[in-house]
Amino acid sequence: MIQGIFGSRGQIFFEIDLITFDGLNLPVDTMFDSGFTGFMAINIQDLDGLDWSYLGNEPLRTAQGEARFNIYSGKVLLDGNVYEIPVCAGDEITEVLLGSEWLKILPLVVNYQAGVLNLG
Repeated sequence: MIQGIFGSRGQIFFEIDLITFDGLNLPVDTMFDSGFTGFMAINIQDLDGLDWSYLGNEPLRTAQGEARFNIYSGKVLLDGNVYEIPVCAGDEITEVLLGSEWLKILPLVVNYQAGVLNLG
């Protein structure tokens, strides 16, 4: 289980590691976005140095409407486990996002009043 922190406006943040093609772990703060139905979204510029494999592109619905995103095969370290996941990449993404697909395999516990925030 990983512990997260609450942002100043109630955002939910977790630190995970992105794993490069060469096996290096790069810690990064991610924001959990329950409205995003994938595993992870990242700005295309943040992919530099990760050398993840390009899988293609696909249309996704966003709050601004439908847009096409590049999809990469990425590796992340979360809760002590390595996951190989599809990662959406685009120019307009300002934060590294974790999406609700994680909730199919990991429990999320959130209690703002008690300051409890755990994933896994």
